[in-house]
Amino acid sequence: MILFFFFLLFYMIILPGNVLIILTIRGDSQLGSPMYFFLANLAFLDICYCSVTPPKMLADFFSHPKTISYSACMAQLFFLHFLGAAEAFLLMVMAYDRYVAICKPLHYTRLVNRGICCVLVGATWGGGFIHGFILFAFSIHLPLCGPNILDNFFCDVHQLVMLAWDNTCIVELLIFLNNGVVIIMVFTLLLISYTVLLLKFWTQSSKVKNKVASTCVSHIIVVFLMSGPAMYIYGLPFQAVPKEKVVAVFHTVIFPLTNPMIYTLRNKEIKGSMWKLVSKYILWCGK
Repeated sequence: MILFFFFLLFYMIILPGNVLIILTIRGDSQLGSPMYFFLANLAFLDICYCSVTPPKMLADFFSHPKTISYSACMAQLFFLHFLGAAEAFLLMVMAYDRYVAICKPLHYTRLVNRGICCVLVGATWGGGFIHGFILFAFSIHLPLCGPNILDNFFCDVHQLVMLAWDNTCIVELLIFLNNGVVIIMVFTLLLISYTVLLLKFWTQSSKVKNKVASTCVSHIIVVFLMSGPAMYIYGLPFQAVPKEKVVAVFHTVIFPLTNPMIYTLRNKEIKGSMWKLVSKYILWCGK
């Protein structure tokens, strides 16, 4: 019961928080820059991502025994990695947007116009779909003829690999190359890009440094919060470790909550527009 209300609280904060971000950005013409366009897409991805595993997990707190069908398990696995990879690729797109805005401001409207933004967002969804489909294709060929108990709160690829009874070494290697390598590569590229960006302006005036730091710090925090647990879960050899379940829950339930909090609390424009929207709604309800 304690865990149910704890996770339900997070779920009830994630959904309205991200919906509020989307409505605020769409309803305020002053928030029409590519950065806010990408942020609205990130909020939408968070809504989708946190709708994959938490609803079933909350229902399982009152279910005895806790069961899931094979098709539902495969669906969880596919959408978890599809949306997770799309979010990782979107963070790379947001890093590109910040690089162009800070390093090439005179070319910003040409290099990051609305058409290019739509293409980049479409590419993140496409890349995530390919990533999720590859893992799904590997997983459905696992010979699951032995135990049928998953030691986790939801279905994920490494638990299925450990359940398989034959030829798991080859499949595990293929899954690691598709999953672990992608995560490590994305994290490395993001870390290098933001490090170069910060070092480039380290010798500038304090005003410029503060502006760059305030822009990049929130992105860097999100990158570490997303990539750290993911690398721990998928970048290491598959093994049944109790604390891995805790990290997995943090990555799928608590992490989506951090995006709206980090991006909005450090952005005066969004906070101001959000407060106007909430005030308008409160006045409308009062009338």
